[in-house]
Amino acid sequence: MAIRTAVIGLGIMGRRMAEHMVLHPEFTVATIWDPDPAACKAAQAVAPEAVLAETAFEALADVDLVYLACPPVPRKAYALEAAAAGKAIFLEKPLGVDIGESRALVAELEAAGVPAAVNFTQAAGAALTDLRRSIDEGALGDLCGIDIVVTYPAWPRAWQKDADWLRFSAEGGMTREVISHFLFLSERVLGPLELSWAHAEYPDDKLCETHVAARLVNAQGLPVSILGSVGGAQPDRQEVTVKGAKASRRISEFSIDTVSTGEAFTPTSGAPPDDRASSLKAQLSDMALLMAGKPNRLATPQEALRVQILIEGILSNGGTRT
Repeated sequence: MAIRTAVIGLGIMGRRMAEHMVLHPEFTVATIWDPDPAACKAAQAVAPEAVLAETAFEALADVDLVYLACPPVPRKAYALEAAAAGKAIFLEKPLGVDIGESRALVAELEAAGVPAAVNFTQAAGAALTDLRRSIDEGALGDLCGIDIVVTYPAWPRAWQKDADWLRFSAEGGMTREVISHFLFLSERVLGPLELSWAHAEYPDDKLCETHVAARLVNAQGLPVSILGSVGGAQPDRQEVTVKGAKASRRISEFSIDTVSTGEAFTPTSGAPPDDRASSLKAQLSDMALLMAGKPNRLATPQEALRVQILIEGILSNGGTRT
């Protein structure tokens, strides 16, 4: 039987996931909820058979899985309610913005023993899967470090503007929303990281960061360098480069996989016709594996907590060395 799912939070990510759950043979969108009537109407267009619940807690009552695409602050209460009812939980990232609250959430999810994962979209994707295989096979040689570059003409991006909270420092910003994905990938490649230094700039005390730079290192001293900026007439740029002595791999726009042995980066293989569709389908397939108690590639809440600690350290200009 299909996995009956509640989608709570019907902004762009909630609607995208609902749309791909409708297309996935192992899922059905049973209930949906959002406080914004316009978001609910838009979601009903992509998941017309879903029941629009009166409240978030009503939405999660008669389902197998709860997907939480709401902003970070209210997410903990919904996750704990779902866990107490024995539901599996799929959380959007970031896990949260308050580290103490997120530590408590992870501990309570572990105590509840329910299947739980966080939607770092590269986790089950072809690019990261093939990158790890290539590293294991020695194709990159000795690893030298990772570079993360993220630049935007404006933040939030045009397609995100309905999610107004993304422009405020309390919960939003490119570091939480995008760089977190690439730090998750970096820890999957290099292991646990430690923040050496960070510098984030803010236009005022309420709006999110416009520029960020940071350096992190793993246990062997391999560096992860981050550069992020907002402004200027330019296309979006989102890339992570894993550097090796023999070859380097660059993943752009989350899934465009290229390789270099010293010359220009060239594609590793033919790109799927719809990268986002392929990625979300892979995430959902691995969620089904997790719910069946089988090995999967999804990010665990503990991994997401580690990433959150690094991200909040960067945003507060933290670090252990200068």
